[in-house]
Amino acid sequence: MDLAEQNSGETMQWAAITGVIATVSVFAIAQGLSYPLLSFILQRQGVSPAMIGLSAAMTPVGFIVSSPLIPALARRFGAGRTALTCAALSAIMLALIGWTQNVYLWFPLRFLIGVVTNPLYVLSEIWVIALAPPARRGRVMGIYSTVISAGFAAGPLCLLAVGTEGWPPFLVGIAAFVFCGACLALVLRRLPKVDEAGHRVSVMGFMPMAWLLLSAVVVAAGFEQAVLALLPVFGAHYGIEETRMSALLSMMIAGNIAMQVPLGLLAERLTARLVRFTCVSLTLLGCVLLPVLIETPLIWPCVFIWGAVSYGIYTMSIIELGERFTGSALVAGNAAFSLMWGVGGIAVPPLAGGAMDILGADGLPITLGAICLALAIATVLRRRTA
Repeated sequence: MDLAEQNSGETMQWAAITGVIATVSVFAIAQGLSYPLLSFILQRQGVSPAMIGLSAAMTPVGFIVSSPLIPALARRFGAGRTALTCAALSAIMLALIGWTQNVYLWFPLRFLIGVVTNPLYVLSEIWVIALAPPARRGRVMGIYSTVISAGFAAGPLCLLAVGTEGWPPFLVGIAAFVFCGACLALVLRRLPKVDEAGHRVSVMGFMPMAWLLLSAVVVAAGFEQAVLALLPVFGAHYGIEETRMSALLSMMIAGNIAMQVPLGLLAERLTARLVRFTCVSLTLLGCVLLPVLIETPLIWPCVFIWGAVSYGIYTMSIIELGERFTGSALVAGNAAFSLMWGVGGIAVPPLAGGAMDILGADGLPITLGAICLALAIATVLRRRTA
């Protein structure tokens, strides 16, 4: 291969990476828009907070149920066709939600939107991992994580422009899913095949192969969901007003968005496993410092770093997944990651909330600190026995 062919191949590879990341960014905006939109609508209808929470939980339940099916779908229909179909079905499901406007009908529809969006997310992540040059995988996955986080954060901002009433916000979400499919169609021919015909690994078969990585995903998901749901409750115990707690959450999300690329670059210089352990340790330290600093100005840099390193646990896990696995094992691994994200998001917030009922506000940092400590200990023990 001459230099011109090599440069052309690299250009096509980076064009494909850019196309997939663009696809995921639009998908994230649509998802980030739908969660608060549906909650606002239900609130206006006088639906109880408990029922709103149950309704929102249907989407991650859909993630959990659909995750084991993704490797088989990719083999049977092809990854590209599966992802394009899911983009179209996501738009249809959001349209049905906008049309029905009924909390009881939304339960199955929100479950189904979780089922059909999950393969799109998982397969896009697999393509980015497979396309990323090994020497630059850290920065590529850092960019990917940044774009996902920024997309989810941008979703609610769209509601400021179009409002939360009538069809306009739903049309924005539907258009985003359609545009997502269009972005994917443009780069589909340049994407690597992920549904290899050789040795097949199922999601359940993958779990013993990387139980520590999957545990890290549970911790990262549970931490994020518990903090978003319960940090305002924690602040209320200290008499901190809602606007300040909202600003602290925004600072935390800003840390998440700003720091994934630097963490990815650090993983290239060191190792993803070492950086993940550092992220776990700093997240644990943040849990210890939260009650001490919550009423001081130092809480602002604390939550910025907290947001960066807590999501960095997931980013480093994804990088290590790409380093260790290929082919059907990579497909099964990404699907298992999605399943464990759903498990963490559903299990940890109620656990932390129950601890707050028993122990008071400090039950939140105690619970989150305990799961981080367990992961840190497991990492050290795994290294010693490896």
